[in-house]
Amino acid sequence: MKSLKPSQREKKRYLLLKGSNLKENIEKSILDFIGILGMSKAGMEFIKSDSNSAIIAINRKSIDHVRASFAVWPDEINVVRVSGSLKGLRK
Repeated sequence: MKSLKPSQREKKRYLLLKGSNLKENIEKSILDFIGILGMSKAGMEFIKSDSNSAIIAINRKSIDHVRASFAVWPDEINVVRVSGSLKGLRK
């Protein structure tokens, strides 16, 4: 199968998050706020996950919905930084 051109690939943004019990809270907050269809459109994937921080990849078009789901979630999930590349996020 032929690979996609860069202009046809899904554009992602990377979010650096801080909080407690992040992996579970991130999935629950997105599912509760934007639902299963919204979560699939967001194309969320965990890049790196530690005890109190995580890096996730999100589709560029749905980043506002994902950030809003973190804002209304009762447990604290802070978006520290948003970047278009992993290298820029790790600085």
